[in-house]
Amino acid sequence: MPVKWLLVSMMMGTAVPAYSSGLYLYEIATEDTGLAGAGQAARAQDASTIMTNPAGMTRLPDRMITGGLQMLYGDTPYSLDNDAVVQGKSPGNTIGWFPGASMFYHQQLTDDISAGIGLYGNYGLGLDFGNWAGDRLIKKSTLVGMTLSPALAWKINDRLSWGVGLGINYGFLSLTRNVDGQDAKQSDHDWALNFRTGLLFNITDATRVGVNYTSKTEYHFAIDGKARFPQQPNAEYTLPLSAQINTPDQLMLSLVHDFNQRWSIMGDLGWQNWSQYGGNQISISGQGAPTNNRLQDTWHTALGVQFRPDDRWRLNSGIAYDSSFYQNQNDTSMTMPSGEAWRFGVGAQYQLTEASNIGAAFEYLTMESSRVSSPLFKGGYNNPDIYFFSMNYSYMF
Repeated sequence: MPVKWLLVSMMMGTAVPAYSSGLYLYEIATEDTGLAGAGQAARAQDASTIMTNPAGMTRLPDRMITGGLQMLYGDTPYSLDNDAVVQGKSPGNTIGWFPGASMFYHQQLTDDISAGIGLYGNYGLGLDFGNWAGDRLIKKSTLVGMTLSPALAWKINDRLSWGVGLGINYGFLSLTRNVDGQDAKQSDHDWALNFRTGLLFNITDATRVGVNYTSKTEYHFAIDGKARFPQQPNAEYTLPLSAQINTPDQLMLSLVHDFNQRWSIMGDLGWQNWSQYGGNQISISGQGAPTNNRLQDTWHTALGVQFRPDDRWRLNSGIAYDSSFYQNQNDTSMTMPSGEAWRFGVGAQYQLTEASNIGAAFEYLTMESSRVSSPLFKGGYNNPDIYFFSMNYSYMF
């Protein structure tokens, strides 16, 4: 999903994906936040459509720039069970505050061809376990993912448009742990390419449907995830770093219907291919838990409403649901606190001048609890919550 947490195990994204379905976050400091992402592949009301569906650029004015700032607060406390193998202090909240930003530019090249470029981060997050019982295995982890995306769109005819975008992705991963009383930090970075392509079809003058496909992104980091504990000198524990640093391919279908000049309704149906990344758990002396693929594909649905009381205001509200990428919430990874998620968003846009508008949005994301069944640091995340606060600005020239 795509909730989409953008929170897969070691992450801290530039704009931060919500925790929801792993690493992806839909929230990138745009108007979509107030709609809980509803209609994202068909709305095309600002230059951020470069990310959600590049075909939407054909609906924009000659030149347009859209930028946004965002803060999220994650309330994701991890509590150890009393019978954990390694006794000690629980980590408490593992996320806290994290900032994000995005910027998009669009330009019409001809009557039928448009181009644009975006810089954003909707992938990654950070976990901070602090000084706790398992700080020899993990104390802090950060995954920062940034994407530079040039895109083109072609207006095939008055009803159909097609767009394609390239993702030039930069990833930075760091892992900090306690080694003999001192903080030891490892880090690495990598570049990866992916692409997205989309169609936008006007069924009628009042109804349009959009579909957007985004390919997977795979990073390769040279990080040693192995650790030992004085209480168990013959056992070697290894953090799972494979699935946490990849994002699966995803498909999003969106619809927008304008009832009249004031009211519009919009919705989404989405899918993410998380099952391709298999199991994800701490292994002990090279042996993982006796489980096959603990991950499964995720599904996303959203419904939003937009109300325009006059020519200056645009009011947004939306709700979204994402399924969990875990097959069993009682057998999850400590470094991937995720589950089925609900999003609730509200926002408003104000037309400052004929060429510019400014907006603000708030979204509340709540996830189901998850339990870690591994004998090491058994415990769980009890009803994690994330709060998004964002502002955006668009200028046409």
